[in-house]
Amino acid sequence: MVPIKKVNLPLMPPNHMVFTVPDVDAGKRLVTWLIRQVRTLSRAQIQRLIHEGQIQIGGHTARDDRPIHSGDKIELDLPPPQATALKPQPIALDILHEDADILIVNKPPGLLMHPATGHPDKTLANALIQRFPDLIINNEIRPGLVHRLDRDTSGVLVVAKNARALTILARQFKRRTITKEYLALVLGRPDPPEGSIDNPIGPDPGNSHRMSVDPPTGGKSALTHYVILKTRGDQSLLRVIPETGRRHQIRVHLAYRRHPVVGDRVYGEVTENELTPARQMLHAYRIRFRHPGTNNLCEFTAPLPADFGIRT
Repeated sequence: MVPIKKVNLPLMPPNHMVFTVPDVDAGKRLVTWLIRQVRTLSRAQIQRLIHEGQIQIGGHTARDDRPIHSGDKIELDLPPPQATALKPQPIALDILHEDADILIVNKPPGLLMHPATGHPDKTLANALIQRFPDLIINNEIRPGLVHRLDRDTSGVLVVAKNARALTILARQFKRRTITKEYLALVLGRPDPPEGSIDNPIGPDPGNSHRMSVDPPTGGKSALTHYVILKTRGDQSLLRVIPETGRRHQIRVHLAYRRHPVVGDRVYGEVTENELTPARQMLHAYRIRFRHPGTNNLCEFTAPLPADFGIRT
């Protein structure tokens, strides 16, 4: 029997990654190509790894963002993910959809997006880290919160699972190519029953917690479209589509038209009694955008919560 010679193979670092460039990707830029292979890193972070000499091509340290060639062996040492300050907490989540790039969450009312002064934990971010501990954005363990909903606003929310998805979705929000549709229960019956509110919004000079229409500083352009879907007594259910994304935009615009969101304790006139809802009746119903992984147009909806007491 021939004795087996033991060979001491070099141990690969746990974050050592190796790729071989296929024929179809020849000629692409190194950074652009790597962004698709290592989705947890942003363009800036990959460029930083090149600068720090952490990326090799064919055994030689990559010096710049050069074109790659078919068969190139690309290696990089990925630093371990940075610890997060977020405390994982077992908070129930309604996940409407999950794939390699995104999560679609139906956020309940009363849940903050992330820790803030006076609210160090028990937020959506804490719940996401608990449920999905492998969420890594730019080599930091954290969820990619692409956009936000007010604490007492419920509904559909997009979460990026990696840096590339976060970058692509943020670009769509900035370019206003993402469509968001809300359902709002308001006081009264807007006249006309379908229309637009086009008034600038900015910080309220008299209250740092509020926004206001046409503030002395001029504010920023804000455009909101609405249509009445149903009426019930002295209340109306509206479909609302904001074209811009100003803070509290829908609530501020509707209050400005004297049709505040029912239960809005900041912009409405609320009389506390047993019939007063526990939160403002505003729900993010539908969102439509280009999927960051496939570029296909996709749409997600979150059913209207029971506390509205009305069906669409």
